[in-house]
Amino acid sequence: MIIGIFGESCTGKSTLAEKIAASFPSEIYTGKDYLRLAKNENIAKLMFQKKLAAAVHGENIIYVIAEKEHLSLLPEGALRILATADLETIKSRFAQRMRGNLPAPVAAMLEKKHGCFDTVPCDIRVVAGETDLDAVLDGVKAALQG
Repeated sequence: MIIGIFGESCTGKSTLAEKIAASFPSEIYTGKDYLRLAKNENIAKLMFQKKLAAAVHGENIIYVIAEKEHLSLLPEGALRILATADLETIKSRFAQRMRGNLPAPVAAMLEKKHGCFDTVPCDIRVVAGETDLDAVLDGVKAALQG
């Protein structure tokens, strides 16, 4: 099964991917990790798309996506999980990544991108600090069995 976890930076995508992979052994790809499949970007992208398409009913692959253009790599039949958070949570988490300092240009970029995934269709929506991750695991289990 392919599980696409997508959303803005600092919404808990990687944490969720690790939790899912701990319960359902999976290979995790993030962003452009597919470039490790070939030296040429176009060939690597094509190889990754074929790998994902072949895995829809086979091995478990989790693809963590923070850029909207990578959504097009998810094949039909992938389980789509949207990870979201309120803007203040995102800013706070991003500041922690930057050792407590959130420069104004970075804050402005986060503000501009906030909500950019909200209209993308998903099977499961995870809201940071609100959604029970065990319930998400139950949803993933049901999808794997169904």
